[in-house]
Amino acid sequence: MTELRAVSEGVRTVTALDEGSGPALLVVHPGGGDATTWDGVTRRLTDDFRVVRIHRRIYAAGADVVLPHSMTAEAADIVALAELLDSPVLLVGHSSGAVAALEAALLAPSAFAGLVLYEPPMPTRELIAGAAGARARAALDAGDPVEAMRIHMRDIVRMPASTVDAMFADEHIRGAFAAYATPQIAEDEAIDALGVGVDRFATLETPTTLIEGDLSPAHLRERVADLAAALPDARIVTLPGEGHIAHLTAPDTLADIVREAAEGVLRA
Repeated sequence: MTELRAVSEGVRTVTALDEGSGPALLVVHPGGGDATTWDGVTRRLTDDFRVVRIHRRIYAAGADVVLPHSMTAEAADIVALAELLDSPVLLVGHSSGAVAALEAALLAPSAFAGLVLYEPPMPTRELIAGAAGARARAALDAGDPVEAMRIHMRDIVRMPASTVDAMFADEHIRGAFAAYATPQIAEDEAIDALGVGVDRFATLETPTTLIEGDLSPAHLRERVADLAAALPDARIVTLPGEGHIAHLTAPDTLADIVREAAEGVLRA
């Protein structure tokens, strides 16, 4: 494994994990973690593909979160890395990383041969955070990152309250969530700043695979359906018995879907 470095918008260094060989997959990880969260999926792909995993700017080690954060800036980072890769490139994004990936495809549609987007929380009909985001920001600004993340998981991600309470009863889990509270809440705000609606995706003709879990929160599946209806060339793949974290619970299945999409657009 090596580190790939690019310069975004002429001023900012962007880094990524780079391993494997073959056609290029550029992976944008979900929030609440870093590029290593996709280790399980990546190791199932590197025999056949060059897998590049971006270190998203607000989740990179030692990163300072500059407010307001923007998905436009993240999109520029992704495009800067894509420009270093041999074409064609399949862009893979998960959760908020899928939102950033979709924005990158809008910014530079010719840079990507295809998209794989796993449950992007795009504000298709309503904001992703809204009033709950304001409460989470107030908790964070008051010095309570645990409460900010509790609000995020319960009222923004919309996990059942009983599940969230059980998770947060564990001291180690609370600490892990608190460590990512600042970038996570900034990211929620950046997604809401995109505004509500899907009309702007009607001209994005990039072949797109949208992934959903049949156990995921209903609003995420609704947003996937809205995107599928708006994008000219999109299909939905449903993961039976899975939710929003199949990269951890079903990495083989997720890798197979990425592989199938890659075979369709990179080896055609």
